[in-house]
Amino acid sequence: MFDPAQLRTFLAVAQSLSFTRAGQRLDLRQSTVSQHVRKLEEAAGRQLFLRDTHGVELTEDGEAMLGFARTILDANERAAAFFTGTRLRGRLRFGASEDFVLTRLPEILERFRSDHPEVDLELTVELSGTLHEQLADGRLDLVLGKRGAGETHGRLVWRDRLVWIAGPGLRLTEDPRETVPLIVYPPPSITRARALDVLERAGRGWHITCTSGSLSGVRAAALAGLGVVPHAQGLVPPGLRRLPPHAYGLPELGDVDFVLLRGPRDDRRRGGHEPADALARAILAAGDRLHRAL
Repeated sequence: MFDPAQLRTFLAVAQSLSFTRAGQRLDLRQSTVSQHVRKLEEAAGRQLFLRDTHGVELTEDGEAMLGFARTILDANERAAAFFTGTRLRGRLRFGASEDFVLTRLPEILERFRSDHPEVDLELTVELSGTLHEQLADGRLDLVLGKRGAGETHGRLVWRDRLVWIAGPGLRLTEDPRETVPLIVYPPPSITRARALDVLERAGRGWHITCTSGSLSGVRAAALAGLGVVPHAQGLVPPGLRRLPPHAYGLPELGDVDFVLLRGPRDDRRRGGHEPADALARAILAAGDRLHRAL
């Protein structure tokens, strides 16, 4: 009843909330994206998106379709793999940003290993900036991480908003003369760079109370009330809270893109090309679930 190609297009629009970005991600014309969505809506007999000049958002029926689309596409891919009789082999060096260690990414990796037991999966967890460097150096095959403001490289998985978060015991005043206590990752952290940039442009003083290369260290410092953390709102660690907009005179941090990046094609001859394709498809298919659950 439902065309897999139309379902993949639907998921891409739902994850990016943009027909244009969905087309870029799937390498389709925007007219084709619109056609796929229209035909899917006709097949379902329901409107799946609300569209106006301000943007795109899911309807209640669209939210319901998310779960069905994942299930159908997952079943379709498993059936194709079973009947073709092909088994992926090779080494896959996958890098994931620190942001994801407390999310559902482990579920995706566990399922990938179950589906492809002969793939030698090597996971590296690091800051996004460090992962970008390792990818460029040929030390990784696939990376899931953030990209900096204004950058266009990588395949968009979802877009989130950066916010200020803190522990329940944080004590700050509204006095703009008071410097902001920051808990940050070390360079080349993308969120660190963004936080320092917006504070400088806002003319707000700051001082760093904790630098940690791990999410657990950042979380511990925040729970101790040492300061505020710039973080994606969909990835807030347990026990921490998002501060209200403009609380304590803190400036807006803007949006952040989570993307998949691939190594140069010449670097794929070690056998990681097809496994990387398979894992990338699994992550993209689960992008809406990650976005809602992270």
